[in-house]
Amino acid sequence: MDTFINFFNAAVLAGTPLLFGTLGELLTEKSGNLNLGVEGMMFMGAISGLAAVFLLELGFGFEMSGGLAVLIAILFAFLAGALGALIFSILVVSFRTQQNVTGLILTIFGIGFGNFFGEFLGRFAPGHAVTISGLAREGFSGLHIPVLSDIPVLGPLLFQYNILVYLAIGIAIVMAIFLNRTRFGLNLRAVGESPATADAASINVTRYKYLATCIGGGICGIGGMYVSMITTGGAWVHNSIQGLGWISVALVIFATWSPSRALLGALVFGALSIMRFYLPLGIPMQIYDTFPYIATILVLIVTSIRQSKEHSPPGLLGVNYFREER
Repeated sequence: MDTFINFFNAAVLAGTPLLFGTLGELLTEKSGNLNLGVEGMMFMGAISGLAAVFLLELGFGFEMSGGLAVLIAILFAFLAGALGALIFSILVVSFRTQQNVTGLILTIFGIGFGNFFGEFLGRFAPGHAVTISGLAREGFSGLHIPVLSDIPVLGPLLFQYNILVYLAIGIAIVMAIFLNRTRFGLNLRAVGESPATADAASINVTRYKYLATCIGGGICGIGGMYVSMITTGGAWVHNSIQGLGWISVALVIFATWSPSRALLGALVFGALSIMRFYLPLGIPMQIYDTFPYIATILVLIVTSIRQSKEHSPPGLLGVNYFREER
């Protein structure tokens, strides 16, 4: 039982940054925009959230409390990811550039942005390492919820994670309600399915595309901050995202564009990514790395065979909208 609990905990922690990236890209794609720059936005969020806490502690010469560090890191990571998405939106929505190429450029820009500032800030840090204080790191450690965390088996399984795990789950729940139960969410889905029809119904297509893409980018940025604050222990590590953004794009397909299924998908992908440590099969490590993508291919095959409208991507995903052609 202890082995299962440890495996489940590790899968949740490994899947949380993927969940942030998946939810951000899912919201973006619901507007009809296909942003392949998730990796870049996660890099921007990773360095911005970490740098904000690091510079404030360095500039004011005090150790920041854990709660304040969490709030500042989330804010700056969200703003950085949203900035990257805003650049994408201006190019794609306003100037109507090719979406796939623009997303790839954003990825290259974001990776360079994160690695450059990570190395640059290291010049001002003791030991040339961008790290936050131990007091600030406590805000990102596991929580102890009175009574709930002490429940045998169930407590360790559900109620002892860090605050960002519960934030990601909360965003998934809110997003599912928003997309399926609110007028604005249904309007957003209409924009992704048929922007011309939505425009004819007096829905501001441009506004919805901008807002969904920028908010989605901000959520991706928080996922990157999760890596720099939790996975790497509050220290900047060169190329720390390591392809999580690309896996998040694949996970959107795995989740069939559903926030609720993204929860399960992130857990499955998180489990696949750490399976090598709990289920050694005597195969090369590189084979383990292919498991999430093999799972995605299988889902694509199944959804293609079933051809279910519910599990299909937005009707005009990746297609720029020209109002003049309406």
